Amino acid sequence: MAPATDTIAALATPAGSSALAVIRVSGPDSRRLAQGIFDALLSPRVARHGNYRDRNGLLLDDVVWTFFAGPATSTGEDALELSCHGNPFIAQKILEDLWVRGCRPAEPGEFTRRAFLNGRMDLSQAEAVMDLIRARSDRALAAARRLLEGGLSRHLQPLTEGLTALLARIEAQIDFPEEDLPAQDRAALRSQLESVRRGAERLLATLPYGELLRDGIKTAIVGEPNAGKSSLLNRLVGRERAIVSPEPGTTRDFIEERIVVGPHGLRLIDTAGLNPAPGTIEQLGIDKTLERIAEADLLLVVLDATRPAPALPAALSGRMGAKNTIVVLNKADLLQGPPVPAVPPTLPFVRVSALTGEGLSDLTDFLAQRADDLDPAEGDGIAINARHAEALGRARACLDEAGRKLESSAPLELLASDLRGALAALGEISGKIDHERVLDRLFAEFCIGK
Repeated sequence: MAPATDTIAALATPAGSSALAVIRVSGPDSRRLAQGIFDALLSPRVARHGNYRDRNGLLLDDVVWTFFAGPATSTGEDALELSCHGNPFIAQKILEDLWVRGCRPAEPGEFTRRAFLNGRMDLSQAEAVMDLIRARSDRALAAARRLLEGGLSRHLQPLTEGLTALLARIEAQIDFPEEDLPAQDRAALRSQLESVRRGAERLLATLPYGELLRDGIKTAIVGEPNAGKSSLLNRLVGRERAIVSPEPGTTRDFIEERIVVGPHGLRLIDTAGLNPAPGTIEQLGIDKTLERIAEADLLLVVLDATRPAPALPAALSGRMGAKNTIVVLNKADLLQGPPVPAVPPTLPFVRVSALTGEGLSDLTDFLAQRADDLDPAEGDGIAINARHAEALGRARACLDEAGRKLESSAPLELLASDLRGALAALGEISGKIDHERVLDRLFAEFCIGK
């Protein structure tokens, strides 16, 4: 794709009042703009203070400006950054003047897209920019940084190199049958093919963890009515998020809030109480509770510590296990002796008082441990997204088909076709093979100025 011939400008910091605002400019006119606005000799990568005057000589603000000479810039082009006072009116006036001077407003993700098109990063790194912006926990931030630093590309490199070598050997036999080339060792081909397939499988296995990092670990708070589920949610969130009432069945629909526990981001879901004899409206809430249970990564089963444990529906008890469940014995402040509910010995439990906060630190420790267990050993912390998984799935299907053809001694031409399909699918992940519609869809999710 040809390099961009126009120059773009946009606000790189969030809209609204702040101490400072940063405006980014990228494109071939950046040098001319810096010289024309500040009437100064350019020293790349040196921050300088100056007055920003518009085309009519009106002083808009005093700014700190830095010129960056391409191609050693984030976008691969000449670039200019302006740091002005964070009054939105000032930032807008500067942007409008830049547009009069020949810039145009940047589209969503256009700075990152130019970085990709100019070879400053591959497509998986470009996606990591948005992951970095959206990260809500230490683990999500670390995973995004690994992608941004090329972690996924390093995992893909031996796979593509192995496939390329394998394809080269096979195509040599196809293209030069008259040459005295050594006969193909099918056992060696099979071993090489299986090695690449295992590598693709290891990366595919990180998709669930990637979804947890980006979306948060779905943690359903479930139990009988009046066990204190909403009070526990409020205590964990640190504010009165859910209505609390002694009347059973107050929660008719689920309520969702995000919290951070240790390095993990959790999506707490307060659900309707599992009443064995609900009314019509309450039953609708219970149906939604059962849906949340089926989707949950972690379960907080809240029991009233002063009463015998209720009979739990099969949809809940069938999902409860030592790795995904914590039994919360609430109302510990009312206990005069040991808790009344019998907890299965295989399940971890903790006594808490949602009213006083007793046992809350023990509960959050348990939550952090269970969240740690969801971190896969495979992938070295790489967490792929749905687009990566779709491409890896196609690559795996091609490799599976190639393996079947190898076993059945099919013609080498058919085997080579499957290997080329696998290579093409892997190439889409890093952007070695770029489709315009894929790029449009990906960068449309970015915010302006990134």
